[in-house]
Amino acid sequence: MTQLNNLLLVDDDLTFLNILQQAFKYRDITTEQAQTPEQAVQLMQQKAFEYAVVDLNIDGQSGLNLLSELLSLQPDCKILILTGYASVATAVEAMRLGAVNYLCKPANIDDIIQAFSPQADHQASPPSTEQEETFQAMSVKRLEWEHIQKVLMENDGNISATAQALNMHRRTLQRKLQKRPVDK
Repeated sequence: MTQLNNLLLVDDDLTFLNILQQAFKYRDITTEQAQTPEQAVQLMQQKAFEYAVVDLNIDGQSGLNLLSELLSLQPDCKILILTGYASVATAVEAMRLGAVNYLCKPANIDDIIQAFSPQADHQASPPSTEQEETFQAMSVKRLEWEHIQKVLMENDGNISATAQALNMHRRTLQRKLQKRPVDK
C-alpha cells in the first residue's frame, strides 16, 4: 500500500469531506480540506501537497479545470478525480489533463489509497478469453449519457452550446444531466 502524506481533499460536500478526513486520520494520514476551487488553490499556494483528491463537480464548477490549475501550481502533486457522475469522456479528459486516477463514488479509503499506488495504472492486464465472453455492450441510455458527456466536454461545459450541438432543447439537456448516469 502507498503511504500518503500531505493530502488535499476538495469537495463541496462538507459531510463527505469530514468523513474522508476522519477515515484518513484513523490511518495516520494528515489531510487538509477545501470546499471550493478558490480554497484549494489558496491551500496549494501556501503548502506543498504530494496528493490530492478532487471531486469532479465542485458546487457547479468543473474539477477538471481545478485539476489543471492545481497541477500548474504543483506539477509533482498526484491528483485523483473522484465523482458520483462518472463517464468515459470525463475519465479520459481527467487522465489527459494529468490525473493519476479516476474513481467513482462511493469509493472507500482502501480504493483511494490503492488508486494512488504506482502499480494502479499498470495493473490492467490484457483481457482473457473468459473476460471477452462476459463483455456486455452498454445500454442505449448509457450510450446517450456518454455521448452527452463527450459533447459537453467539447463545449467546455457550456449547456446552451451543447444543447445546440445535440439539436436538443436546453431544458431537456438540463433534465438529462440532473439524472444520475445509468449502469451499463
